[in-house]
Amino acid sequence: MSELVHAVEIGMRIQRLRRERGLSLSELAHRAGVGKATLSGLEAGTRTNPTVETLYSIAGQLGVPLAAVLPEPVAADHAQTGDAATTFHGAAVSGTLLEAFTDAGVTTELYRLRIRPGRTQTSPPHPPGTVEYLTVFAGHARVGPADAPLTVGAGGHVRWAADVPHIYVATGEAEVVATLLIRSPEVRS
Repeated sequence: MSELVHAVEIGMRIQRLRRERGLSLSELAHRAGVGKATLSGLEAGTRTNPTVETLYSIAGQLGVPLAAVLPEPVAADHAQTGDAATTFHGAAVSGTLLEAFTDAGVTTELYRLRIRPGRTQTSPPHPPGTVEYLTVFAGHARVGPADAPLTVGAGGHVRWAADVPHIYVATGEAEVVATLLIRSPEVRS
């Protein structure tokens, strides 16, 4: 799938969720702290490279996990035929949604994650009860609550409550290669 097709799908998802919640474009833009033109471009599918920070802000204000605004993950059999998965980028991270599902009122998202050295990625709090699990395959990272981050290296695994501001930092010279699992309870309105 092309970047444009992904952008159109992201825009349609955001617009549908916004309308289901009875929010105007201006109101959602204000709540999410993004420009009205930015949100309008996202919904129209003309803004093809939104940052993870922007997408998280919008998803958070819509009360949904990030996976709800991203295109469906590409099945392994389609990945071999040239369909590309959606990769998002932030200040320090790049992530690809591999799998997302909901059961028993909990949404589980699995991402392939890369953390670039020399930068800090700050993630806003997710809904209460959200937990993140990071398994590192290469490199060393400092992740978790911004006020008490955890250190983890290749072969290691950490988890933290993600309902507070949290960070991702590669602590060495090498890029961190990891998987990130996010479990979020269903947000009830």
